[in-house]
Amino acid sequence: MKQPSDQYKKTNYSRKSFLSDTVKLAGGISLLSVNNFAMAATAGASLKEYTVQEIMDLILKEVPGAPFKETVDTLKSGSGDQKVTGIVTTMFATIDVIHAAVKRNANFIIAHEPTFYNHTDNKTQVKDNTIVEQKAALLAKHSITVWRFHDYCHALQPDAISYGVAKNSGWLPYYKQSEKLLELPAIKFAALIQHLKKSLGIAHVRVIGDPQQNCQRIALLPGAWGGDRQMAAVLQDKPDVLIIGEASEWETVEFIRDGRLLGSKTALVVLGHSVSEEPGMEWVAQWLQPMLPGIPITHIASGDPFTWM
Repeated sequence: MKQPSDQYKKTNYSRKSFLSDTVKLAGGISLLSVNNFAMAATAGASLKEYTVQEIMDLILKEVPGAPFKETVDTLKSGSGDQKVTGIVTTMFATIDVIHAAVKRNANFIIAHEPTFYNHTDNKTQVKDNTIVEQKAALLAKHSITVWRFHDYCHALQPDAISYGVAKNSGWLPYYKQSEKLLELPAIKFAALIQHLKKSLGIAHVRVIGDPQQNCQRIALLPGAWGGDRQMAAVLQDKPDVLIIGEASEWETVEFIRDGRLLGSKTALVVLGHSVSEEPGMEWVAQWLQPMLPGIPITHIASGDPFTWM
C-alpha cells in the first residue's frame, strides 16, 4: 500500500455510518450491519444487471468526500460501460487471480493495489516492459475490467482494511476510537505472534522483540504506511508492539532495533504486505454482496508472493 493521496490525508471526514441502520461497536464506532443492509437492499428489489460504472457509483456513495479530485483509484483495464457478470475482490490482480476470475465468469476485478507494478499504473514507466504488455493483453483477451480500490477503501469509516484485519484477528472489541491503536488484554509477545499467524493464515512473519515481554498496547498498521508514519506511530502512541505489512529495512526496522537498544520496549511484527491487508478486501466482498443482489461476488486472495526456504 502506498501512502494515501493528499486528498485522503487532508480531508477531515465526519464519522458516519455506511447506512442508516448500524450497530455500535465497543468504543462507539459506527459500522455497517451486513445483515440489516441485506434486508433493506433486497426488500422489494428486483434483480438487475449492473455496469462497472454503476457499481463504482454505488460504492462511492458510501465513501465520505467522494469522488476525490486526485486518486489512484481508476480503471486499469476494460470499460465502465461493461455489463458485470461477476466480481472478484483481491489485493493484487495477479495472473493467477485473473485466471481464477475467468473460471468464475467474473469480468470485474476490484483490486486494492496496482496492477502494473507502480503506484499510478504507468505502463511506460519501464520501457518495453513485456510483462506489462502480456498482462494487459490477457485482461483484454478475457474482457476483464480492473478497478483499483485503494484511496476510497481507506477513506471508508472506519478504514475497511484495518477493520477487516481486526475482525479476522478477533480484535473488534478492542477496535475503539483510534483505528490503528488497540488495547488488548496482556499477552506474551510469542503468543501474540502465534495468534496473528493462525488468525490471519500467515505461515511466517519477521519480528524484533523479546518473546516473553508482555504486550497490551498494539499499533496496527497493515500494508505499507511508509517509514515516517510508522516511526511517528511509535513515538506518539508508544505501543508495546508495532504490527505492519512491510517496511524499508533501512528505515523503520533499524529505528526499532536501535530504539530497543536505547531502552524502548516497542517490538515489531512484519506480516508481509499482501497478507496483511487481504482481510480487508475479504471484508469488502462481504460488504458488497447485499448491495448487489444477483451479482456473484467472490474474494480471491492473491497470497504471499514469497516461498520460504
